[in-house]
Amino acid sequence: MDEDFSTPPISPVEGDVELDKTAVAATETEQKQKRVNWGKIWQSLLRFGLGEITLRIGTALASMILILLVVWVMDNFYLQGPLESPEESVNAAPLATSTPVIAVPYFDVPSIEIYPAGVTRQVMLHTLLPAKPRDSVVQYEVKAGDTIFGIAEKFNLRPETILWSNYYVLADNPHLLSPGQKLNILPVDGVYYEWHAGDGLNGVAEFYGVKPEDIINFPGNNLSPQTLGDWSNPNIEPGTWLVIPGGRREFVTWSAPRITRQNPAVAKVLGPGFCGTVVDGPVGNGTFVWPTVEQWLSGFDYSPETNHFGVDFAGKEGNAVFAVDNGVVVYAGWNDWGYGNVVVVDHGNGWQSLYAHLSAYNVGCGSYVYQGSVIGAVGNTGKSSGPHLHFELRSDQYGRVNPMNFLQ
Repeated sequence: MDEDFSTPPISPVEGDVELDKTAVAATETEQKQKRVNWGKIWQSLLRFGLGEITLRIGTALASMILILLVVWVMDNFYLQGPLESPEESVNAAPLATSTPVIAVPYFDVPSIEIYPAGVTRQVMLHTLLPAKPRDSVVQYEVKAGDTIFGIAEKFNLRPETILWSNYYVLADNPHLLSPGQKLNILPVDGVYYEWHAGDGLNGVAEFYGVKPEDIINFPGNNLSPQTLGDWSNPNIEPGTWLVIPGGRREFVTWSAPRITRQNPAVAKVLGPGFCGTVVDGPVGNGTFVWPTVEQWLSGFDYSPETNHFGVDFAGKEGNAVFAVDNGVVVYAGWNDWGYGNVVVVDHGNGWQSLYAHLSAYNVGCGSYVYQGSVIGAVGNTGKSSGPHLHFELRSDQYGRVNPMNFLQ
């Protein structure tokens, strides 16, 4: 028989190796197919917009599996055996040492004759009572050195309240304050009003910018809604003084009016220092020098809330007073409203300056004055608490201004 030498024989070992390689190749092919299938599934989910939902569901399932696994581990390995209560654990712990027993000291009860009335309370001779809100008007006597601002601060009031509650004494003029005066001090900020025959609650309330109920309900006024009757003609006795809480009014003007060169006689109401006819004269340049040698304030500052539209410069009696700009004198002499000796200069350009409480003046009606020229001397005339210069600046455009904003 002829032998076939075309195919060499395969040994048993080599045959097994070939078979193993074939199996491995088949396994790798299946795994690739599975990965391809899972990839196709994931791509399909993404195309349908279900990728995020699938991730959330998978995350939730994984969390639940982990929780169940932890519970199983704790149940089988850590929670075996009976648990002891805290009380049992404490009781079971041995004490390091025995608890010492201390005897209670003997207390000798005093005889009843020593304390016949029991425990006594000591009387506090200096008991402090909290301040109660005041609803009545009190009187205050002005002392030397007092000012409207100081008195207002002492009673926690606004300065204008002091003026509005004492018109018959101060006439809305803070310079009229003097020692010995008796002032009404309201319990709250507002106005003190004397009731007149024919007054109506609605009209009085409207005039002072409040509501009628504010006047009626204020305890210090002692008004009863049941007995008032008609608010247009209420049952309030004429002469009754009422607190108008929160009320406001315009100040009665006591400062000098605008005195022009064309009509200086308008100042006749101020006193004998008014002028008759004044001819034309120098015109100011619109800048203002200091009116006296002292440049610091003494007494009142510019304060519209207290009807004080000027500043009070300190100074010794006799110190020189200068014209702050060129102009013509339109008032020179005594002022009946507390200013004492006064000089008023019209500057011809819409500005006017006033110098008050002078001890002397060396100009007269119609006198020409020039910036920096001496027109008088610092004094203490009129309603004045000491030597000083009361100085005012008035503008046709700006009104009564704060001089400190314009002096150079």
